[in-house]
Amino acid sequence: MDFIYRVSAIPVQPVKVFATGYGECGGGMAANACVALARLGGEAHYWGRIGDDAVGTRILDQLADEGVNVATVRRLPGCASPTAAILVDAAGERLICTYNDALFDPDPSWLPLGSVVTFDVVLTDVRWPEASGAILRAARAQRVPSVLDGDIGDADALNELCSLADYAIFSQGGLAIASGLGDPGRGLQRMQEATHGVVGVTLGKDGLLWLEGGQERMARPPAVHAVDTLAAGDVFHAAFALAIVEYGSVERAAGFANAAAALKCTRFGGRLGAPTRSEVEALLRGE
Repeated sequence: MDFIYRVSAIPVQPVKVFATGYGECGGGMAANACVALARLGGEAHYWGRIGDDAVGTRILDQLADEGVNVATVRRLPGCASPTAAILVDAAGERLICTYNDALFDPDPSWLPLGSVVTFDVVLTDVRWPEASGAILRAARAQRVPSVLDGDIGDADALNELCSLADYAIFSQGGLAIASGLGDPGRGLQRMQEATHGVVGVTLGKDGLLWLEGGQERMARPPAVHAVDTLAAGDVFHAAFALAIVEYGSVERAAGFANAAAALKCTRFGGRLGAPTRSEVEALLRGE
């Protein structure tokens, strides 16, 4: 659950800050992606864990209200559901303070991995690497396309998950951690050595950089006025996963995902700003 505050600037020292706007909505990388995918016309199933508290009930209710299937969610007794306090400044940039209960059991053995074959694509991230690894292995065995959202996390986990994914799309911070290199181009070259899949990195307003045939390719997003970048990466990955299934082309998938993420950035409120399919297609047509 995200608690989002609009502020004029993100402080760099201890100080009292007065917000000019406030909102609450469910958050989390995979959950945000599910909502974004559902709004784009896909049938989204969320696999994850939450606490058995009132916050967890709100999280599930909000996902269900967006049309997300939450049948494969485990509620952990005695655990607090994840929460985050988020500051969004005048330029749309954000500072996120997240709490995840250390009592969450990382064991993924209860997941119905045999049903992976019923999906058109799976999207995983690094927040629960044990589950992501199991799902990516199942997807490979069952020949289901897989996408990794390689955001900031443990370097070993990022490298292992990258090796298993058909499309490993990193954030700049995640790529730097995984590759040990600050330059995005060199970082992608390093990660390509560890996988037969496609590797790419999101560069914010500069779009997606990826390798194709060993060569760098770039897809740039439409120019927009950003007011809130929170959940933009999650929207991008959801749109990319859906478009890979529909178009089979990284270039076309990147263009679709860039447009979806750009629209999200024009709206305050995290994933509440995720666009619909018709809105993305209108932007792509220049309307």
